Amino acid sequence: MSRRSPERGAVTVLATAFLGLLLLVGTALGVVVAMVAAHRQAQAAADLAALAAAGALRRGDDGCGAAARVASANGTSLQDCLVDGTAVTVSVVAAGPRFLGQTADLDARARAGPG
Repeated sequence: MSRRSPERGAVTVLATAFLGLLLLVGTALGVVVAMVAAHRQAQAAADLAALAAAGALRRGDDGCGAAARVASANGTSLQDCLVDGTAVTVSVVAAGPRFLGQTADLDARARAGPG
């Protein structure tokens, strides 16, 4: 009769544990990457909206209206628009990733104008 080793199958359990850990780390990394991408989108939209608003003010048009249109075209929404003479400061908000319980939206600010 042959005796079976009491450690038979231990590698399977260890490999399954390591694969589970790898899956957890990969998913967490995916959330971080999605949040960074959403923040970059928000910052780019804020920069473009501020530039559009400053250009509109220079032409004598509604700067905040231009900022809202540009923000919307870039997948964000205008949260705040402050006009100070010919300078404009805008705040936009972009939807953050909606998985693994993450529900935070990401905001960004930008200023454009002389001085």
